[in-house]
Amino acid sequence: MSLKENIEQVKSELSSEEKFFEKAVMTERFVKKYKKWMIGSVVALVVLVGANIVYTHNNEARIASANEALLLLKEDATNAQALEELKSNSKNLYNLWMYAQAVANKDMATLVELSKSKTPIVSDLAKYETASDVGALDTYASTQDAIYRDLALVRSAILLIKEDKVDKAHQKLQMVSENSSFQNIAKALLHYGVK
Repeated sequence: MSLKENIEQVKSELSSEEKFFEKAVMTERFVKKYKKWMIGSVVALVVLVGANIVYTHNNEARIASANEALLLLKEDATNAQALEELKSNSKNLYNLWMYAQAVANKDMATLVELSKSKTPIVSDLAKYETASDVGALDTYASTQDAIYRDLALVRSAILLIKEDKVDKAHQKLQMVSENSSFQNIAKALLHYGVK
């Protein structure tokens, strides 16, 4: 190697070492400047992950406790402690249990109370169960997303037929959805029951 090449090689090595040290100094300044923010971010991330783990664990324990209470109630429906545990751990499951018991026992007072429930399905089903006359059935059937809409229309039409209000019954039966499983019943009532 010639002397000129050696000098060029030494210059390039010094230049790359200078760049390395320059980057190291810049990194050190950045770390010093934002050290508190970086530590705070790491701590916040650790706290967030820890809180998520605790929340998930508590939620799973609550669900397991509610399921155990439901199994106890299934074995013994009069178990007040299990009923209270179910109520405190899962309000929706508690409302569903109360609905099932009220329907089985024909407990209209409980059904009326459950018709005001914040559990949408239980509330809807309880409203249907408490509807006993044409007006109540029509009100139920006119609500949006009523689960038993078509059944309420058929029941309403049957009550109207019993009252000899054939034209109104005919109108109710024609309101039954075409794709409903009650369409055949409505057609049969239109054909045989409403003339």
